[in-house]
Amino acid sequence: MAKLFSLLFLVFALQAYAPVQAADSTDTSATLPSTPAPSLPPVAEPPPARVLTLDLTRDANDIWDRIRRGFGMPDLDSPLVAEQQIFYLNRPGFLKQVFSRGGRYLYYIVDELERRGMPTELALLPMVESSYNPLAYSRAHASGLWQFIPSTGRNFNLTQDSWVDERRDVIASTNAALDYLQTIYEMHGDWQLALASYNWGEGAVGRAIQRNRDAGLPAEYSELKMPNETRNYVPKLQAIKNIVAEPELFHLELPYVANVQHFVTLNAPPGIDLATAATFADMSLEEFLALNPGYNRPAITSPGQTLVVPADRASSFEARLGEFALSGKGWRTHDLEPGEKLNTIADRHGLTLAQLMQLNGLASGSRLSAGHTLLVPDGIDPSGALAISRLLPANSRLSAPPAVKLNTSAVPSKKAKTPAKATAKSSKRTNNTAKTPSRATQPATKSTAKTKPAPTAKSATAKPTTAKSAAAKPTATKPAATKPAKATTKSASAKN
Repeated sequence: MAKLFSLLFLVFALQAYAPVQAADSTDTSATLPSTPAPSLPPVAEPPPARVLTLDLTRDANDIWDRIRRGFGMPDLDSPLVAEQQIFYLNRPGFLKQVFSRGGRYLYYIVDELERRGMPTELALLPMVESSYNPLAYSRAHASGLWQFIPSTGRNFNLTQDSWVDERRDVIASTNAALDYLQTIYEMHGDWQLALASYNWGEGAVGRAIQRNRDAGLPAEYSELKMPNETRNYVPKLQAIKNIVAEPELFHLELPYVANVQHFVTLNAPPGIDLATAATFADMSLEEFLALNPGYNRPAITSPGQTLVVPADRASSFEARLGEFALSGKGWRTHDLEPGEKLNTIADRHGLTLAQLMQLNGLASGSRLSAGHTLLVPDGIDPSGALAISRLLPANSRLSAPPAVKLNTSAVPSKKAKTPAKATAKSSKRTNNTAKTPSRATQPATKSTAKTKPAPTAKSATAKPTTAKSAAAKPTATKPAATKPAKATTKSASAKN
């Protein structure tokens, strides 16, 4: 019995102890001050990657918007691209000047690229080649917006003679350049290799690719051994593409260029000079020449030629051309007869000898054989043609006809290069840019040096005041290019 009572007592004691322990545990937790867990700062989420978005359901705001929509080349990301990008961004004035100049031509170029299904980055290529200067001329004799050398120009049917040079013609050279780019793209199947071929020559690029394949190396653009000019060529275009793609990212405002047709072509009546045509279009000589840069002579004498004018002035311009055609005045050609003197021809048409030579791009000391064709006025005031002839590229004399013979006493034969040698030298490179990055700040200087008239033109001024004002607005602003102009004139004379 005693054991039973002892067991019962133990059970009751255990039951009484359990709730007390639970109560003590609860009270203790209630009275102890709570220590909050240290709060960690919220982890910042990385910002979303900046992606250029385009709303293709609406019309393009301007030509730059339209160009962005057609980007189709793979991007190149390399230190050279960053270097070229910094170079351009450090020269905002140059960028705006060149983009504004290109505004005349971009609508036509982009329109043609889209028609062919080609990437619109190529519309920016003339900025690399010529800074959108159709009168640009390089040491390798490359000319125009797209910088065709003579041999490549002939391969793509660009006429080059003493009257016209279609390498400078905006429409003809653009069509030829895009034909060429399509050809070399189909050859390589890669736009970066195609661009390298445009600069260096498809043969040179092909040999570089083969060398890499023979050595077991990749045949990509970035892996090829090439000249520095070509090495920087694609990075330049990529840098410009990056700037055009997101100008606000670089705090740059692109000049507004409307996405509308800028110019049209109209048939030119034989006998009109470019200065008269500029007057009919209400344009300055420089503005008119920027749209019609392919002429080597200041007047048009043969049928089938065209003039380019702003689209909004086409109607009034065409009406004035019709009035001119009925006037009976203009310009014509004169074939030199055996024994005929230039002085006699000049007097007959109210010109000085210097003026006659300036109008015909003849250098001092030139001797012409019978049958040579001269440009002469026919009842029209020659002052306008004389003024605009001073703005025509001096390199037009490189393609003078064989009938011109130089006085060897005026130009020493040991310094003259034969046309064959000159062609062979220039054909080594299928195409060349007119500039290196260090010269991009003065892109028009080189072209201006090449577009000044021959030394004889100084005395060939019918109206000095008019001529001075006409030549006061060249694209270039640096007179330091005078020396290259002399050298070019001498070289051009030597090749006539």
